[in-house]
Amino acid sequence: MTESTRLSTLLRAGSLPASLVFLEERTVGPELGQDSIDAGKIACIFGFVAVLIFMAMSYGTFGIFANIALIINVGMIFGLLSMVGATLTLPGIAGIVLTIGMAVDANVLIFERIREELKTAKGPARAIELGYEKALSAITDANITTFLTATILFVMGAGPVKGFAITLGLGIITSVFTAIFVTRIMVVIWFEWRKPKILEV
Repeated sequence: MTESTRLSTLLRAGSLPASLVFLEERTVGPELGQDSIDAGKIACIFGFVAVLIFMAMSYGTFGIFANIALIINVGMIFGLLSMVGATLTLPGIAGIVLTIGMAVDANVLIFERIREELKTAKGPARAIELGYEKALSAITDANITTFLTATILFVMGAGPVKGFAITLGLGIITSVFTAIFVTRIMVVIWFEWRKPKILEV
C-alpha cells in the first residue's frame, strides 16, 4: 500500500522531460489464440472418430457398445463442466482427448478378458461375467493413480494446468462409470435378447 501510494504521488507530480518514441505497437486479443483452439477442436474430433472406427472394427458388436458408452461419457463430461460453470480451454480439450483414450482402454481390458475366458471353454454368460470381474482391478488401479495425478496437478498447478486437471478428473470419474456400468448393462440386455451360443468379441 505504501509503495503504491508513493508511486501515484510521483506520477501526479508531473511528466518527465523525455519524449516517448514508439518503435513498435501491437494489440493482443483473444483472436490470436483462435488457431490453437481450432486445431485442438479438430484434433479432438479426429481422435474421437478414429477411436470409434477402431473399436467397431476390432470388437464388432461389443465395440459398438463401447462407442455408445464413449459418446455418453463425453456428453457427461460436458454436462459436468457446464454444471460447475467451467470454461473449456485448450488444456481442457487436451484433458478430454486423454479421457477418450482412457475410457476406451478400460473397454479394451474388459473385452480382452472376455476373449481369454472364452478360450477356456466357458459359456458366453460366464465369460462376460468373469471378464468384467477380472478386468475391474486393472481398471481401478489405472484410474485411481491417474486421478491422484490430476488431484496433484490441480492443487500444485495454476491456470491452464488446473483446467487440464479438472477435465481429466471429471473424465476419469465418467469413464469408469461408463466402462464398468453402462457397457455392462448394454451387453447384458443384448445377451438376454439375442442369447448367442458363440460370442464374437
